[in-house]
Amino acid sequence: MFEKREEMKMWESILQTKTYQRRMEDTLQELEIQAVTGAGGFGAGKAAKEKFWNASIQLTAWKEVQSDEIHQGEILLSTPADDRLLRHLQNTVKQDSVIQCRVRPSRNGRYLLLLGPVQAGDDPGLKVLLEEQMREVTMEVEGLGTFTLERLADWFEIKTDWQGEEICLSFDREEEDAMERSIATARILMADQKDWDRRVRECAVKDLLDLANDWAAEEMDPEELERLDEEDEQPVSREQFLERLELESIQVEEDGGFEFWFRDGDMFYGHSIHVTGNLEDGPDWASIEG
Repeated sequence: MFEKREEMKMWESILQTKTYQRRMEDTLQELEIQAVTGAGGFGAGKAAKEKFWNASIQLTAWKEVQSDEIHQGEILLSTPADDRLLRHLQNTVKQDSVIQCRVRPSRNGRYLLLLGPVQAGDDPGLKVLLEEQMREVTMEVEGLGTFTLERLADWFEIKTDWQGEEICLSFDREEEDAMERSIATARILMADQKDWDRRVRECAVKDLLDLANDWAAEEMDPEELERLDEEDEQPVSREQFLERLELESIQVEEDGGFEFWFRDGDMFYGHSIHVTGNLEDGPDWASIEG
């Protein structure tokens, strides 16, 4: 934890940079605000040649300190940041909290530029909104069970049985009609688990077995590889590949699309195996990710 003086010096070094000054040019007058943070903490990204991170956190509501008007709806609280400031923001500005800070709204209304340190807020109205925000949201789906909103991903999910194993089944939170179509996709998959499971795994074998053998060969003793070659065998057989796949989750979409995510059984050093497709054409692509 930084002392106040050290924190101010860290901010002063950022405020004086050309990157920060350019951001200031696109903003309006300074405001002192209190705000409610969303389900995620500070994240950041930058292009390859950029020196500073574009650090930001989602706000779900905010108000000027001297005003009773509360602005609801998602908006970013953002600032350029070096590694040190980014770590400090990630450690001290928490998700699902009320905060107070100085900002300058962007001219396009898409973000609030952070002007310095963030401290805890105490606005009663915002605290009420935070309590509502953190209440569990569920959806009862006939035949499938009770789905719970996972706020960070903004999807509804449920732990359910697939071929005797527990997996996570999910669909995005959208308009009611769109969610009903996603649920219809889920019903079709769940009703014929054996066939869909076989087809999805076959797609993974078709697209990734050769790659799995390439990865395995890199770790094997040359003499063992030579022996396998003489016996016309591979380091990872088709049967071994299928046995090592462990289904983790299924995501369904309103247009009939689906995504199956598997643990890789260490064939790809812990990367996930991702199979996509749709109800009409079946599984059509498998890749490793993560």
